[in-house]
Amino acid sequence: MATPLRFAGPSRLARVSHYICFSASHLLHSNLLSDEENLKLLGKCNNPNGHGHNYKVAVTVRGEIDPVTGMVINLTDLKGYMEEAIMEPLDHKNLDKDVPYFANVVSTTENVAVFIWENLQKCLPKGTLYKVKVYETDKNVVVYKGEETVPEK
Repeated sequence: MATPLRFAGPSRLARVSHYICFSASHLLHSNLLSDEENLKLLGKCNNPNGHGHNYKVAVTVRGEIDPVTGMVINLTDLKGYMEEAIMEPLDHKNLDKDVPYFANVVSTTENVAVFIWENLQKCLPKGTLYKVKVYETDKNVVVYKGEETVPEK
């Protein structure tokens, strides 16, 4: 049996990304604003009948490259985590009506990214999640890296 090749030196860190797509509808509306304020601020996205998107999500994990497998994470495992944390709760759903998280949270792409981050944190090995990137459209993209708060002014 051949001896496996191993990198002789310091461990190497890498980032691995995987993309998936899901479709969902929502209504942009803040309960903290009047109907008039919502309409003025959000325009056609505040249509009472809602609207939909074909979202694309890139999930990036980071870690040491395993000297035995040559991987940071098994992509089959990553796909499974993404199925559980993203596809099952969000795909072909009305975010505001079908996803309890959005009952009191405005379903902006920023908040969708936070929701995905929080769900993935429950699945992925601790400390490996690096970035969630949500494409609402080709021109509108949100990147979230787990930042929780903005420093007080």
